[in-house]
Amino acid sequence: MSISMSGAFADDSFLDDPTSYRQLVGSLMYMLVTRPGLSFAVNRLCQFMHSPTHQHLAALKRVLCYVKGSLHLGLRLPGSMTTTIHAFSDSDWAGCQVDRRFKAGFAIFIGSSLVSWVSRKQLTIARSFTEVEYRALADVAAEVV
Repeated sequence: MSISMSGAFADDSFLDDPTSYRQLVGSLMYMLVTRPGLSFAVNRLCQFMHSPTHQHLAALKRVLCYVKGSLHLGLRLPGSMTTTIHAFSDSDWAGCQVDRRFKAGFAIFIGSSLVSWVSRKQLTIARSFTEVEYRALADVAAEVV
């Protein structure tokens, strides 16, 4: 799921009372324990808590519609007899149109249980797709070790 806050809505005036926006975004933060796929969208919405606009409220409504339509999705934490470790990593070079930073994430499983995951925007700007992939791989390797 991605969120774009540019160009889609002409009304970018500030909300008269941002309390409901803040409460809804705060409620979404509790869902991140079992719905890590929402992390980026919720983080993006949190960046505008101090002065949300009608454009941000529209993006929040899109996230809520997605949640409503995907209630059956989430993390299951089943027991497993195997201790085989599987790690997966992914990255997106310069995917954020606002600051051109790359996003990277990983998921680590022991058996069939997800035990560790991360999805975050990196602090620096990468020079190439290869650099992004190496950094993402280094992050997941450090977590496995």
